[in-house]
Amino acid sequence: MLIPNKSKTRRRRFFPRRAHRLKTVAMLPSMITLINGICGFMAIGFVAKGPEYFNLAAYLIFYAMIADVLDGRVARISKTTSSFGGQLDSLCDLLSFGVAPAFMMLRILQAHRQDLIGSAEAMLGDFFTRFIWVTALVYLCCAIIRLARFNVENEETESSHMAFIGLPTPAGAGVMAAIIMFSRHLAMDPAFKTLFFEGVYIALMYVLPFVALSCGLLMVSRIRYLHLFNRIFRGSKPLNYLYFALFVVGMIALCGLSLALVLTFGAFSYSGPIRWAWRKLRRVKTIPAADHEDIAPNPQTP
Repeated sequence: MLIPNKSKTRRRRFFPRRAHRLKTVAMLPSMITLINGICGFMAIGFVAKGPEYFNLAAYLIFYAMIADVLDGRVARISKTTSSFGGQLDSLCDLLSFGVAPAFMMLRILQAHRQDLIGSAEAMLGDFFTRFIWVTALVYLCCAIIRLARFNVENEETESSHMAFIGLPTPAGAGVMAAIIMFSRHLAMDPAFKTLFFEGVYIALMYVLPFVALSCGLLMVSRIRYLHLFNRIFRGSKPLNYLYFALFVVGMIALCGLSLALVLTFGAFSYSGPIRWAWRKLRRVKTIPAADHEDIAPNPQTP
């Protein structure tokens, strides 16, 4: 007769064996996802070193964005999508597109605090500092909520990745990184050392916290955004799509990379509320017309 081991019984009572233990992972998509997180962490490190590294930190956010596009694509092509990959992607996205842009905005505005406030510092006091802290925290909290909501509502099918509900976190981070990259280009290039471009630079610094606030609110909204990558590059498309791609490439060559990124990400981020408002306006115009047709007399009736 076997006597049960009391020590093992107690150990299993206090440390029960997990029913769902992760044993295997998809290596290539996971490595690409980790590159996303590494780029976000490096961006935070370079931002902490000083304003001369802000431009490099913005580039790292865009590198993280490329990795974020590739990991999901590779996982779906290789049919290795999993819950682990989705959770890992969200954690890396939080670092690269939530913490890094918020910290970058906070640091660049703190570095130029005297230039922005000027003689009004005595009247404003520490209001400016508190305001940029609040906008950074709002953006970060909205990014966390957006990613958590995406994990709950996401489906693994390819058809579910043709649109987004709410502004994607990479797009919001792209707007902020593009503005910071363009502002650093204005500040460092001797060709822009004029009164006009200095005014543009100061205006961008004033606009940046409001951009962060609006992007954060758009992330948690229910506004529908098209998945441009899948819409344009997936399958065969009409010839107009090729013309549009050539137009974007020409705009980048003409305006420069930093300005083209500002225009591209800004247009995508605010296209959602513009399309939503346009649909609401068209619906308001069509409803009275329909009501008028309903009450119009029928000429066939006596």
